[in-house]
Amino acid sequence: MNLLDAEEGREYIIKNIVTDDEEMEAFLFSLGCYSGEPITVVSRVRGGCVVSIKDGRYNIDTDLAQAISI
Repeated sequence: MNLLDAEEGREYIIKNIVTDDEEMEAFLFSLGCYSGEPITVVSRVRGGCVVSIKDGRYNIDTDLAQAISI
C-alpha cells in the first residue's frame, strides 16, 4: 500500500521508500521520510497530497506519494 491509498487524518508507519531514483530518495530522507517514521495524510490536493511528517507539513506530488510504502 502506498501513500495514495491512505485515509486522510489517519497515522501510518512508513515501511519503505520504493524508488530507483536516488535524488528522490535523498529528498524524502531530508524531509524525515524514512522507514519506521509515522506519517499522516492531512488532505488531498490536485496532483498530490499534504502530509505531516514529524513537526512539518509538506505538499508532495503523486510520484513522491507512490514511492512511500506504508
